[in-house]
Amino acid sequence: MTEPGMNRKTFLKQCGLSAAAATCSLGLAAVFHNRRPVPEPEEAVSVGSFLVPGTERLMAVVQGTDHSVLVRAAVEAIGGIKRFVNPGDRVLLKPNCAFDRPPHLGATTSPAVMGALTALCVEAGARVRVTDNPINDPEGCFIKSGLTEAVNRNGGDIWLPSPGLFRTTRTGTLCMTEWEALYEPLAWATRVIGVPTVKTHNLCGATLGLKNWYGLLGGPRNRLHQSIHEAIADLGQFIRPTLTVLDGTRLLIRNGPTGGSPSDVMPGHTVIVGTDPVAVDAWGATLLGLSPGDLAYIGLAESIGLGRADPDQLSLFRRIEAGS
Repeated sequence: MTEPGMNRKTFLKQCGLSAAAATCSLGLAAVFHNRRPVPEPEEAVSVGSFLVPGTERLMAVVQGTDHSVLVRAAVEAIGGIKRFVNPGDRVLLKPNCAFDRPPHLGATTSPAVMGALTALCVEAGARVRVTDNPINDPEGCFIKSGLTEAVNRNGGDIWLPSPGLFRTTRTGTLCMTEWEALYEPLAWATRVIGVPTVKTHNLCGATLGLKNWYGLLGGPRNRLHQSIHEAIADLGQFIRPTLTVLDGTRLLIRNGPTGGSPSDVMPGHTVIVGTDPVAVDAWGATLLGLSPGDLAYIGLAESIGLGRADPDQLSLFRRIEAGS
């Protein structure tokens, strides 16, 4: 029945509009019902300090030609492995394994250093895993660098990165407050030891202990190149390791960080072990003929309280010869 004053044509037109509106409403309801909810941003997690209380500001510089002996002598010089690793500890070792390079090219941590440190931790009663997030294929990098064989032979395991191991993590205060990081291995560990090599770097001058933690990051890491020195200092806030074992047994003095020619490498015959990451990097810089002042991130790291560049301000500093 039409309302008074409404002809048949007007009535049919309004019915059509009402039906269309109803259909549209049902369609929109279906769309919104089936649409996946936008996920909430992942809350960033934090990484606690792995430093053993009472071991702050220790460092030993040991030189000699038997590189496995150097590792043991350097750790012994600051109190021995049992001061830092207990039976039952889960130790995560973080070498520099960023590139698909054989060990003699100096772009990755030495297998001799890595093997000796793995053995030390296993002897102390710990379970040992080794990880990095290389730029090249991870498995290939670990194999070609000689690290897979060295770690496995001495009782440790390689832990290759996979997407499920990363989480948004609080990382620093200068230029990256949060970043996608290889968090699950850190959550597993009760002790973390950095095992970087000593090499030049085309952006920041040198890559040593602090820069080594860059290898735990995921995502678009090249964005950090805009503020590389601030980013490296932030890495020192991100990870406070149990120890840094700086591999200066051979030095990549040119074309770092990738290298590519044996002529870019010279013997270093040095291992530096310490709990003060700033002091370790400051001394490591001298192996490349640099002063700590040549690397802006060392001053930044010192200014935010991560350590002291001057070894005379350490509570224990030893320099010895061993393994010659």
